[in-house]
Amino acid sequence: MALSSLSLILTVMLLLLALGVPIAYSIGVAALAAILPTMPLDVAVVTAAQRTFVGMSGFSLTAIPFFILAGNLMNQGGVARRLVDFVMALLGKLPGALLVTNAGANALFGAISGSASAAAAAVGSMVREGEEERGYDPALCAATNGASAPSGLLIPPSNALITYSLASGGTSVAALFLGGYVPGILWTVCCVAVGVILAKRKGYQGISGPYDWGNLGRSTLRAIPAMSLIVVVIGGIVGGVFTATEGSAIAVAYALILGVWYRNITWKSFWGIAVESAKMSGMVVFLIGVSNILGWVMSFNQIPQAVSAALMGLTENRFWILLIMNLILLVAGTFMDVTPAILIFTPLFLPIVKTFGMHPVHFGLILVYNLCIGNITPPVGNTLFVSIKVGRTTLARTIPYMLWYYAAILIGLMLVTYVPALSMGLPTLAGLV
Repeated sequence: MALSSLSLILTVMLLLLALGVPIAYSIGVAALAAILPTMPLDVAVVTAAQRTFVGMSGFSLTAIPFFILAGNLMNQGGVARRLVDFVMALLGKLPGALLVTNAGANALFGAISGSASAAAAAVGSMVREGEEERGYDPALCAATNGASAPSGLLIPPSNALITYSLASGGTSVAALFLGGYVPGILWTVCCVAVGVILAKRKGYQGISGPYDWGNLGRSTLRAIPAMSLIVVVIGGIVGGVFTATEGSAIAVAYALILGVWYRNITWKSFWGIAVESAKMSGMVVFLIGVSNILGWVMSFNQIPQAVSAALMGLTENRFWILLIMNLILLVAGTFMDVTPAILIFTPLFLPIVKTFGMHPVHFGLILVYNLCIGNITPPVGNTLFVSIKVGRTTLARTIPYMLWYYAAILIGLMLVTYVPALSMGLPTLAGLV
């Protein structure tokens, strides 16, 4: 019964997605179809409406619209240029200096803006002119830009981690945020390493001459106000000064003040940013509400228990179970966005990993790291296609370079999966788990 319900959910969802139905409606209709065999239509519809309302009414959910608004304010606030200058001054001596700068700036800007595509567009545009002047291969630049952009989704503040906290039944946001630093930095280091290797093969040199400490100092001072957002918000949340929701509101106020100070945000432009943020927030919150129906249907039909039994029937070895989960998530991530995938797979896989003692924080970071790879893999791969457009190149020319980055990022995924200390070390030291 449970596995047949899961098959029905997946079949209906994939069919609707193939027909071009929005993901939120596809999830809702698929969940409703799975519950109809066990209850009358009128009861099922009323129950679905109630579950949607419950899913959208959580107070902690308010953090997502605020962080979206803060990210959009940062996107328009002149932050990207300052971060690019800072990373270039810090790492410009390495081979392929602009590739390394791109990767480092993407990590910082992606963390602040909360959007991999925004990071790829903003930072990629900033470094493209310099790359063209130095004769860099546009396809290599696009690959570096796209591959490194999702790292910021792991580095807090992260809407993906907040969504996982909600989907997992209230895993500590502070612990998730603190745990996200090492996996996010690991992703960035993997991209920097590949960038340096490919730059050496291409003969791209770093900045010549002695290290310019004066330029580093000036760039650091210009970048500190932007980077301080992470320190203020995350420090307050982890330190217990305020909640994640209160921290998101503080992030909005900070980002607005910064944008006005940099003279890149006016009251007229603020209205446009607010409207766009409201549209994005509406889509995300409605998706979370509808996905609550799916979680309830899975629980009602005991689908997680059936999937757990099926996996345990194949093997009881923790290594192989995690490998199978990662393969499923990698395939799903190529077709689905991060948020709906988190909402679908958390109630499915979290009960399984709990049976062999994995902490929800560790699993959450495996899940988000894995699904972020979908941002840079065809056929969806929004961040990859943004990078290709910004880099003025083609998918066919970019993919050979992306294979290098895929290999490095997958090595990082295996480390995050099988070395719990990478995710759990900082939250444990802070006493959050």
